[in-house]
Amino acid sequence: MPLRLFVALALPEELIDQLSAIAMGVPGARWIRPENYHLTLRFIGEVQNWQAEEVDEALAGIRARPFPLSLHGLGTFEKQGRIQSVHVCAERNDALSHLQNKVENAMQRVGLQPERKRFTPHVTLARTDAVAPPKLIEYVQRHNLFRAEPVMVESFVLFSSLLGKECATYVPEVEYELAA
Repeated sequence: MPLRLFVALALPEELIDQLSAIAMGVPGARWIRPENYHLTLRFIGEVQNWQAEEVDEALAGIRARPFPLSLHGLGTFEKQGRIQSVHVCAERNDALSHLQNKVENAMQRVGLQPERKRFTPHVTLARTDAVAPPKLIEYVQRHNLFRAEPVMVESFVLFSSLLGKECATYVPEVEYELAA
């Protein structure tokens, strides 16, 4: 049976609490459950069990240092002129970019196609394809000064995604420590 996988940074509880405090107030938005908040480094998609083992081995070989992660401001992603989602932006820094590049290279070495989308570090708060744009613009403007204290990233995680009727459930499969 295929597994649906992605590589991400898990977020500490205090950051999850701060994000969930602003994740409300837009009628029609499908809010992400707080336990599903994460920062995706690489979406993998469906793979067979043997491929998942190769992914795990490749990720286990990554060496990178811990680094601070800062979240601030809100953004949106659009598709064909419609706002699809609202997210909190993550500050891009050399260490985050370095880790994401190492993950991407490891996935290509195990035979996955290169990621087509440019890496834009963020934490999705809501899916918004059924929301009127003025409501979303008002929400983003109201919360755009959001700023969380930096947190230290000391690991990254291989997650599986179980699709459900209401929403997906993300299960941490393997955690990979970053070494100082």
